[in-house]
Amino acid sequence: MASDGSEPSSTYTLAGGTDGSAPDANEYADALALFVALDDVSIVACPGYSAFFNVSGGSIYRAIQDALITHVADPRRYRMAVLDAPPDVTPNQMRDLRGLVDSNRAALYYPWIVAANPLAGPNSTQPVEITLPPSGHVCGIYARNDIERGVHKAPANEVVRGALRFEPAVNFGQQELLNPIGVNCLRALNGRGLRVWGARTISSDPEWKYLNVRRYFNYLGASIDRGTQWAVFEPNGEMLWANVRGTIGDFLYNEWRNGALLGTKPEEAFFVRCDRTTMTQNDLDNGRLICLIGVAVVKPAEFVIFRIGQKTADAKS
Repeated sequence: MASDGSEPSSTYTLAGGTDGSAPDANEYADALALFVALDDVSIVACPGYSAFFNVSGGSIYRAIQDALITHVADPRRYRMAVLDAPPDVTPNQMRDLRGLVDSNRAALYYPWIVAANPLAGPNSTQPVEITLPPSGHVCGIYARNDIERGVHKAPANEVVRGALRFEPAVNFGQQELLNPIGVNCLRALNGRGLRVWGARTISSDPEWKYLNVRRYFNYLGASIDRGTQWAVFEPNGEMLWANVRGTIGDFLYNEWRNGALLGTKPEEAFFVRCDRTTMTQNDLDNGRLICLIGVAVVKPAEFVIFRIGQKTADAKS
């Protein structure tokens, strides 16, 4: 310690090191494989992989993206992949890139985000601003939306905190080009700030068009799967079937009460069947308990439409 009580300062210069080569797609796949055993993972992203877009003709970018989609494809993992657009691409280029992928368990975001550089300072040589892939911010928005509203609410029309602007800026016409094909845009809206303005998957299947529907079914599947593990190795008969129906029915009733399901009464919102109509004797002989569940999910109000007519002063109705 110095005589004045302050900590001594020293400057060290590092030299002769190497950052190594950039990771390839196989290394990304190996890293994703480490998450397979973690049951609580529901969102997967690889922020920065899209920086490889201009390397090797984009093959590394495509391979890493495919590894992400493959990782979440297993229906028992109950996961979504958040995909990044490459940096510095135009909306027309983005439309072409969207046509190369198809998955109901992945969502694609465009464009990149300009944020303040936390390493910049008065005497720093670091740039004041840095450009970041959107997936990191979007994953945080997913988590915030899940806590504040619930998985059933689309993670859109949400403020992108920490963003200064988006590059390139997306206008209404470009949004109209990209949104129908499943590219979720980040936009600067006049008087409303910087927001996520899209909630679609990259699926060609209209049943799984909306991101919150896919994520909500993931949530339902994981919750019911894990919440009925007590039934394994129980005697497969009428008493077990009734208990399973009651367990799942109570869970779905709470979901309906929380506004996640459509219907003015529970019978309109969901049904649970677990009886002789869902299982054959062969199923019983081979130890299979089969439960059929139907839910009416709430889809997002993606377009808010008002029709305005002219009223005359003497109109009777």
